[in-house]
Amino acid sequence: MTEMASTPRPKRPEFRNINALTDLPGYRLPLAGIVSILHRISGAILFVLMPFIIWMVDTSISSDISFDRFKSAFNAGMLGLPGILWKLVALALIWSYLHHFVAGLRHLWMDSSHEAVSKDFGRQSAAFTLVVSIVLTVVLGAKLFGLY
Repeated sequence: MTEMASTPRPKRPEFRNINALTDLPGYRLPLAGIVSILHRISGAILFVLMPFIIWMVDTSISSDISFDRFKSAFNAGMLGLPGILWKLVALALIWSYLHHFVAGLRHLWMDSSHEAVSKDFGRQSAAFTLVVSIVLTVVLGAKLFGLY
């Protein structure tokens, strides 16, 4: 026991000035960190596209005529932009909502359970969050683009 205490530990690298272009590309962010950053990005996307979301809800439920106009925006286009672009924006909204929702449930679970605060659970729940949000986005995206 005294031998372990007497052996010096190797000196850890000391970073005083971190250069974003040279130091950060080599840094490997854990999966839970990636999910956390994507949670923030998805929330920002939902916030920025809130006027588009409100327009979609209002136009789709107002009347039959406005619903037909809503459908034509995704088929023929609107404001000089092709319909495929509007479908891609809607697909980004679908992913944003699904990822933000599933990641939010993950955070609530971690807040309410002491067993959920571990490195292993963080990695497993982050992988689950990514897989579920991507699979659901692919399924709903296939419906959006008319594959079924």
